[in-house]
Amino acid sequence: MIRNELRVVAAVMKRDGKVLICQRKKSDRHPLKWEFPGGKVELDEEPKAALARELNEELGIAAEIGVEIARYEYQYPSRAPILIMFYNVEKWVGEPANIIFHQIQWELPTQLPSFDFLEGDIDFVRRLARGIR
Repeated sequence: MIRNELRVVAAVMKRDGKVLICQRKKSDRHPLKWEFPGGKVELDEEPKAALARELNEELGIAAEIGVEIARYEYQYPSRAPILIMFYNVEKWVGEPANIIFHQIQWELPTQLPSFDFLEGDIDFVRRLARGIR
């Protein structure tokens, strides 16, 4: 891994045909944008371990991280590129609770493009809505 490469992990949590999405708080960077739960991978941390940690911190659950379903690099203007890794998460202990977000909700994949997602997630959102990973 390149030392200053930013790696981000995101969970595609499914229940009853719906996917969990989260809206950032007004005070966060990219205020009120929607995203998948997850976050930054710390230095020397494995991506799956980082995602399990993030899901515990953000939603208060103990998640079993499944297979990686997509990854790509994205660059926000005037920022270093980030590597975004999406993982399937279908098993967890506990009920997801809103610990750090403005709101969380379960949505049908076909409805996801109607939400104002982070720019880095939009390509994946479109693919998920079309049933393509």
